[in-house]
Amino acid sequence: MYAESLNKLIEELKKLPGIGPKSAQRLAFFILGSSRKNIEDLVASIIAAKDRLKYCSVCFNITDVDPCKTCSDLSRDEKTICVVAEPKDLVAIERSGVYNGKYHVLGGVISPLDGVEPDSLRIKELLARLSKNSVTEVVLAVSPTTEGEATSIYLTRLLKPLGVKLTRIAYGLPIGADMDYADPATLSKALEGRREVS
Repeated sequence: MYAESLNKLIEELKKLPGIGPKSAQRLAFFILGSSRKNIEDLVASIIAAKDRLKYCSVCFNITDVDPCKTCSDLSRDEKTICVVAEPKDLVAIERSGVYNGKYHVLGGVISPLDGVEPDSLRIKELLARLSKNSVTEVVLAVSPTTEGEATSIYLTRLLKPLGVKLTRIAYGLPIGADMDYADPATLSKALEGRREVS
């Protein structure tokens, strides 16, 4: 129904995650309605990101300098490493402003159905960091999905014998949430993670 070049644009947009046929069509028409300058800026930023961004050789966060700014920051606590699945998780924790240690990005979570085995993740690199550095605590900050739980259990079994303090971030009710809307698993985690009121 559409011109060949428009069909091609829609097909390419459909390859993006979370973009179905309708969204791809909407984006294609948005692009057609945008100025050439806006489109050139978008294309240039995509190419620049692809050319300049890489993984930090220490923590495996996405960066344009190696090592990344977090790993290079001497004011951060070198004795604590927070293990996250993806760079976006690192960003979420940084936004909280309460963590001041180092990070390690696994590059995903264990998911055999998706072909992601422990060897696919950066677990060996984590073990190498622990053997070289004087790390006293590893914080597991992996989402509480089935795959995230499997990853946390695997890492716990691997790291416990090393004698390093192993902690997990607490899970529970978000601030401002109504308790009657919480699912049983969330309430269970909230009760397990309770602490004494001071």
